This record gives sequence, structure tokens and C-alpha cells, in this order.
Amino acid sequence: MIDDEAAAASSPGSDEPLPAPLDVHRDVVRTDWIDFNGHLNAGYYLVAFDDAISPWSHFYGMTLEHRETHGVTTFSAENHITYERELREGTRIGVSTQLLAFDRKRIHAFQLMNNLDEGVVAATNEVMSLHISEETRRVSEMHDEVYERLCDIWEVHSALPWPPQARRIMNVKGWEYPHG
Repeated sequence: MIDDEAAAASSPGSDEPLPAPLDVHRDVVRTDWIDFNGHLNAGYYLVAFDDAISPWSHFYGMTLEHRETHGVTTFSAENHITYERELREGTRIGVSTQLLAFDRKRIHAFQLMNNLDEGVVAATNEVMSLHISEETRRVSEMHDEVYERLCDIWEVHSALPWPPQARRIMNVKGWEYPHG
């Protein structure tokens, strides 16, 4: 379930204040997402996070109309998921998205998945999205209206606390890695 209407309420041209973070995506852990351990399969966390990208994209101006008019889209270049608590079938989840950084070609965002039934963080996802020309299938600069909208969002999101899971490096504490 993606709530594009809620994202549209704070979209460009709206008189509504900008939410920080954007918190409009709701879903339920589905039967076909459950693995042999009886909880949400690791791959479906990314599916749920990716589903929440649609209202986030709409919020910062990458609407279907903008994409079709300009022949652009976004691709996910990198995702880093942390699993905080397991989720079971039927659990209600919510995903919020916070802008961490951006330039004319990249958007660095942080997503927080909450277990709405228990009121706890279930997982996080740090995502780097690339602005893409559909004609060349290469990274391209975003149009001014999207960039300016990200600037407006940054004014609000930059005041949010930095998520402790963001920009972490995966390693085994105390292990001496042979290549640094």
C-alpha cells in the first residue's frame, strides 16, 4: 500500500508544511514474504523499502508526469539494510524517509521501518539513488524544479538527528582484515 495522496499533500506547490521525515508508506507483512524461519525474509525488507520510494519520489518532484515529460527516472545504486527486530506475518509496518544528502545527480536517503503493532524500529535502509536519462540509460543532471524541491526539503530534513545506522561500515570487530 503506497499513499501517494499523502505525499501529494506535501508535494511541490502545496501550502502544507514539509514533513520531516516523510512518513506516508504503510503495509502489512504478507504470507508470501515469510521464510522458513517463520519471519520476514531478508529480501522482502528491500521490497517494502523500495515500495516506499514511490511516494518519496513523488514528494521531491519525480512524479510520473515529470518522468514522462523529461524522459528521466531514478535507479537505486546502493542499499545498506540493518535488521533490528524480526517481523512476523500480519505485522503492520510503516516506512519513513529522510534526506541525508544530494547533488544534481544523486540522492542519499535513509529509511526507517517501524513495527506499528509494537512501536519499535524493525529495520533501516540507507539508499543512494541516481538520476538517469531514459534515452542514454546513464546518470544525468536533474531538472531545476526537482533540485530546488530537494533544497527545500533539505532545509527541513537537515535539522533532523543523524541516524546512527547511516554511513556505517560492515566489519567484524577486532578482526584484522588483510586488505585494510
